[in-house]
Amino acid sequence: MSLFKARVFVHLRPSVLDPAGEATRSATKRLGIDGVTQLRIGKSIELEIEAADKDDARSKIELMSDRLLANPVIEDWTLEFKDEQKALKN
Repeated sequence: MSLFKARVFVHLRPSVLDPAGEATRSATKRLGIDGVTQLRIGKSIELEIEAADKDDARSKIELMSDRLLANPVIEDWTLEFKDEQKALKN
């Protein structure tokens, strides 16, 4: 078994309004920052997972992302593996 590090980015679908993002964008003006035309807020989840190989790790993380980390009605997600991989001893 190997240990894989990954990051899942969860963000609202483009068609879904983002009130927190819009409020933050409006606040940039009050800070004197001009030119921010769009700002959307999401979340980043970093995880380590034990798996036989990268494909197995990807499969497990995809299932987790679809059913646990993101709301499939309003959110999309993307997966990024970090380059590090550690062998685990059983």
